Amino acid sequence: MKEELAIHGGRPVRSKPFPDWPVYGEPEERLLLEVLHSGKWGGVGRIKLPEFEEKFAAYQNAEHAVTVVNGTIGLTIALQAAGVMPGDEVIMPPYTFIATATSCLIFGAIPVFVDVEADTSLLDPAKVESAITTRTKAIVAVHIGGAPSNLTELKKIAKKHGLRLIEDSAQAAGSQWEGIGVGAQGDIGTFSFQSSKNISAGEGGVILTNDEQLADTAWSLANVGRIRQGAWYQHEHIGWNLRMTEFQAAVLLGQMSRLDEQAAKRERNAKLLTELLVDIDGIKVMRRDPRITRHAYHLYIFRIDPERTDRVNKNEFIDRINAEGIQATAGYVSLNQNKALLNEIRKWTGESRSYSCPVSEKACDKEVLWLHQNMLLAEEEDMYDIARAVRKVMRSYQ
Repeated sequence: MKEELAIHGGRPVRSKPFPDWPVYGEPEERLLLEVLHSGKWGGVGRIKLPEFEEKFAAYQNAEHAVTVVNGTIGLTIALQAAGVMPGDEVIMPPYTFIATATSCLIFGAIPVFVDVEADTSLLDPAKVESAITTRTKAIVAVHIGGAPSNLTELKKIAKKHGLRLIEDSAQAAGSQWEGIGVGAQGDIGTFSFQSSKNISAGEGGVILTNDEQLADTAWSLANVGRIRQGAWYQHEHIGWNLRMTEFQAAVLLGQMSRLDEQAAKRERNAKLLTELLVDIDGIKVMRRDPRITRHAYHLYIFRIDPERTDRVNKNEFIDRINAEGIQATAGYVSLNQNKALLNEIRKWTGESRSYSCPVSEKACDKEVLWLHQNMLLAEEEDMYDIARAVRKVMRSYQ
């Protein structure tokens, strides 16, 4: 016998809230007060910024870190430091936040959308080479939800064609591919510390690389064209003031004090949730490549079975499961269908372009559902609630 849905007046699976985000406490308060009383809040006399850069770089197995105002600008600087120029093409997936594309377009580089894998929502390496042209300069691997892209194959393709590999790791603080932190495996990588991210300072970002020259170029671009060890008014390049503040660095150092513990809890709960969802008729879990040695789980992503989307409407499903006390969301709109981006591409190129990305489009329109990372910081019994709600809603379509 089917249970009556909460949206139709039945009893919801749960009324208990999931954990709030952000999580903060004594470390953030103490470090913020240290910055406040130091009188050194940014610019000259940095204290917490170098400490955070060193710790975060080491955490992701990188040699160099450059903090910036946000992840979007971090990606723009990374592209420019890597030698991407106006008119150059940058291959990227359409299943990503719009900033991946606008970080190129802000200076006239052209995003080229290549479809994703259906069972990961990550850039499909098998489709990348056919999109490479004489104008291609870089590939952006986006680690959606904290799941690393196939860096092994993408590095091979980039090396074969002489391209830069840039990692958009905005959602992947702590993620590892084959035991090495993401953001440190391509030529250059970027992270976001925006308010929803697994470590947050409200806003902020960082650029990582193992290439000292790339790090110096990125630092100069973010520091008004100055050079490291140069005089304060020694501007040898064109750059902008894109620096993070000492207050943000203090918060991030506090956030890092509990990152390992939170990451381990997300991994445990995600593993359990996958075990609970995998046998629900009409639901597909995402494939986890065995080379992913650590998954940040900024998002827990699962799918409505493609064979069921003729009967199960994604938006209706979300309404039903939300009423059961589980806050699932729809996720992205496929960027290859975004009119503002296509208009901007036409403005820079002088031509109308279209991109065939049916897998991404189906994921966005019909299949993919998100649970946000704070839900994975709940307890084991809360994962059972999620699974019960998913099963209840899916049964309502039988």
